[in-house]
Amino acid sequence: VVACAVIRRDIESFAMKCLVVLTLLTGLSFSAGGNRPPVPPYETKASLDTRNPVDKLVFAALKRAGAKPAYLCSDPVFLRRVYLDVTGTLPTPKEVREFLADRTPGKRTALVDRLLRRKEFADYWAMKWCDILRVKSEFPINLWPNAVQAYYRWIRTSIRENLPYDRFARALLTQSGSNFRTPPVNFYRALQDKSPETLARGVALTFMGARAKKWPKERLSSLAAFFRYVGFKSTREWKEEIVYFDSVKAAEDLARGVSMRTTFPDGTPATLSPEKDPRELFADWLISPRNPWFNRAIVNRIWFWLLGRGIIHEPDDIRPDNPPSNPELLRFLEKELVKSKYDLRHIYRLILTSKTYQLSFIPRDKNPRARELFAFYPLRRLDAEVLIDALCEITGTTESYSSRIPEPFTFIPEDHRSIALPDGSITSSFLELFGRPSRDSGLAAERNNQPSAAQRLHFLNSSHVLNKIRKSRKLRRLFQISRKPDPIFRNIYLAVLSRFPTREELNRVREYQRSKVARGWETYFDLTWALMNSMEFQYRH
Repeated sequence: VVACAVIRRDIESFAMKCLVVLTLLTGLSFSAGGNRPPVPPYETKASLDTRNPVDKLVFAALKRAGAKPAYLCSDPVFLRRVYLDVTGTLPTPKEVREFLADRTPGKRTALVDRLLRRKEFADYWAMKWCDILRVKSEFPINLWPNAVQAYYRWIRTSIRENLPYDRFARALLTQSGSNFRTPPVNFYRALQDKSPETLARGVALTFMGARAKKWPKERLSSLAAFFRYVGFKSTREWKEEIVYFDSVKAAEDLARGVSMRTTFPDGTPATLSPEKDPRELFADWLISPRNPWFNRAIVNRIWFWLLGRGIIHEPDDIRPDNPPSNPELLRFLEKELVKSKYDLRHIYRLILTSKTYQLSFIPRDKNPRARELFAFYPLRRLDAEVLIDALCEITGTTESYSSRIPEPFTFIPEDHRSIALPDGSITSSFLELFGRPSRDSGLAAERNNQPSAAQRLHFLNSSHVLNKIRKSRKLRRLFQISRKPDPIFRNIYLAVLSRFPTREELNRVREYQRSKVARGWETYFDLTWALMNSMEFQYRH
């Protein structure tokens, strides 16, 4: 009992010291509850014009609901937000200075265009798609490492080269061949079993945003009929598997009088034939411009990725009794996708350049429908991969990854970025603690970005984070740029929070330095640590 009391006293004492340092060094008090922060300026009262069609539809819905849109976010907030949302990385201090010094009226749109062309865009969005497509080597998804590498490279290349989404989907649905040499066939192999019903559920979830396991049995069976003749056979090469259309089985079923009639999910009748792969028949129906499921699911998913909430929420639970919060907006985005010939970057750009995306995270009223109608940008904790990459980038350190799979392609260099990890089986204790998805189900809810006490303690007192700061040569070089402390303070703020400190924050840091609690470089280390423990660093805002 005495030992426990001593331990508790020491923990409470350390926690109080942490709070004192955090309070002295920062004034960062904004919370997910929407309390207005005293510093720094997160928003501007610039005009909320509606030249972007997205804004016309969003602001009209807000007006009907009696909700006020938030003010426009400030330039530093927009810069950090769009870097994180498009590339999964923080801007460098140089990029922050250049953007804030730019007085060109269209600089935000120009920045969006530049980011959509960067290689980090392909890295980050390949990570998003790998979550959906279950890109993982081992249990319960058994793609195997060499197949994962081929699959990941194909996904990333498709994003980098902006492959039209209808062609991307068609390749995943209809390809046949080796899982090592024809990467899209791994779509079927990444499902937990090979029954037609499981394949149908995977297709519905991925391309229609629908949880088909909740459908009536007859409707699911009709969809499963299109995947009845997907065949799998092994080869002499270890763990290689061929995915193909089993036309022999189809012909045998036809000869035995098995019904070849089925229906598409919208009730349209279809007839299967041994002469044509039923998957192609289904793909023709799915990617038709007149098909609402296909277009709706992907534009809703992109909106969810960029704004934290789907127009239909959850993004993979589209059903008649889960209506969109803004039907006109959803229909507009569907039409834009078809009109652009399935150019997903066009949809990204349309959303990112809208005033809706650029709203402040601070609500202007307490209207209960404000969140679902996108009256403000939602606070969200950074993805686990983005957070550890940000820590490594600021400190110039690396991260160690591990895998239980003793096969080729599982060694990952320490300087490899987490957002570019190809395999869900390769992980680290940090990624697991901070909610990286296991890639078992393909559901958005697999990623857990809810904060926990263990995560807060990890940032506050783990040797992992403290050593990154204390042993960082990059930070030490940053501290040597000037003999005067103020330029160093500013550079720390630029590196960690992507903005300059306010006058009040500079005064707090100067006060802390004069207090002699820390000496020499200790002030700079403590400031870096305190900013990394702030919500402003750990959250998208």
